[in-house]
Amino acid sequence: MRKSYYVLIALVLFWASCSKDTKDVELVKTDKSISQKLMTPDQINAFIEKEIEFTGNFEWTKAPDIVLWSAIYHGNNIITIGFGKSEYSTGKDASVIKIKNEIIDFVAKTESELSGKKISATDISLFDGEILNYIDLKIENMETLQKVRSLNNIRYIEPSGYEFFAYSSSYKSDSGCDKTSDVINTADYTTVAPNCLVSWTYTKHNIPSAWNYSTGAGITVGLVDTGVSPDQPLLGSEFNDGYSSGRTIQKYGVFVDSWWPWSTTTDGPSDKCGHGTLMAATISSPRNNNYMATGVAYNCNLVAYRATGDVVLDGYHEQNGVATALKALGNRTDVKIISMSIGHIISIGKISDAVKYAYSKGKLIFAAGGTSTNFTNWTGVIFPAWMAECVAVTGIEDGAGYTECDVCHKGSKIDFAVIMQRANDANRTSVTLGFYANEKSYVGGSSVATATTAGIAALVWARHPTWTRSQILDKMKQSASLYPNRDSNFGYGYIDALEAVL
Repeated sequence: MRKSYYVLIALVLFWASCSKDTKDVELVKTDKSISQKLMTPDQINAFIEKEIEFTGNFEWTKAPDIVLWSAIYHGNNIITIGFGKSEYSTGKDASVIKIKNEIIDFVAKTESELSGKKISATDISLFDGEILNYIDLKIENMETLQKVRSLNNIRYIEPSGYEFFAYSSSYKSDSGCDKTSDVINTADYTTVAPNCLVSWTYTKHNIPSAWNYSTGAGITVGLVDTGVSPDQPLLGSEFNDGYSSGRTIQKYGVFVDSWWPWSTTTDGPSDKCGHGTLMAATISSPRNNNYMATGVAYNCNLVAYRATGDVVLDGYHEQNGVATALKALGNRTDVKIISMSIGHIISIGKISDAVKYAYSKGKLIFAAGGTSTNFTNWTGVIFPAWMAECVAVTGIEDGAGYTECDVCHKGSKIDFAVIMQRANDANRTSVTLGFYANEKSYVGGSSVATATTAGIAALVWARHPTWTRSQILDKMKQSASLYPNRDSNFGYGYIDALEAVL
């Protein structure tokens, strides 16, 4: 069965109830009773959906107090405060520390006054972004939120514990998780030396021809996803196999797999979902002699982070995990490229800060444009792919013209497209390793499109190791099918990898 990874969860949009929900929002704004001011999750989500419909995205900074407070209340009363005059700093100088401490002390004092009991900074402090200028605090009063929003040096306040899709569970997909293998159609691969499979999608992008000039050797790609399977030896002890040699794979776990926001224990680097494994395989699986699928950059190094439980960044620990992984990869001088086939329809401040931090360190960041059913394709390109610091990628069908894959998003923020779905059979997508040893799998959506593009970038950078990020990206654009034009839905089109490495 095809694995079309849902960077966006399918939900039925309750448009018929939106007018009622909007009216309720207006009524509660004028109510003096805090208990009556609370919006239900359905009302909050309706507000968010309408904002996306009208503006193309949603940011909590633009939400009225009542919407923000209601989301905070329904999200374990946890807020993330982005502070300071910029997203990040290279170190916590005295002025930054002063701002942070003043905010924490102000919140503790305000909460103490409103509750009538002594509340300390330690009582409300949950997480410190350290390198990045954000903190997670717990508050119990709407008045505290209103007062903090009026302070200087506040960049954003967000309800980091609120889960948009938790209240649409009957329409929730598997969130990109699938460990099952597939029977691969023999027309969907070719066999090359020393005895490995090459996905039909690679041929569409001239990747096998590009291997005559570059295999990704010497380039390190960072992957932020659900981890890597310990049961797939070609992404472990056999990472150097066949024509792949002299390279490394490193795996880290920064995701806390717990509903409890105060938990801090991570559960290691092992993939429990399946998504991260297939992305790692698409980028870097070895050109092996085991009749298994090879990766695009089969001689690159890989640094894989288990930063999230699935592909939808709709939880407190997932958002913290992704931000932590991006900071770590940003600080590594060997990492040139970061691939993220994950996202949300809502902007997330701490992840935005972390993306900008990694970008400031010279990283070339690829992000999935969005994958979902037709219930939510209307949202267009998702976060963080819509950010200027990210290269947004989507998937298209083979054949004449440009048609997005059955579950792929499109829009003006897309930079590149990847041919990854048969026009006559949506179940036949890109071919890659499976979750377990000696297994093969199909993988689709903008997820595999993003990982494929990250792999092509590794080929280009290995061919031109002294080039800057801008030079690599420019070369990729110049090698794309629509260059020098840019399509309003598919960017510069699909890349010819051979042209890109020459």
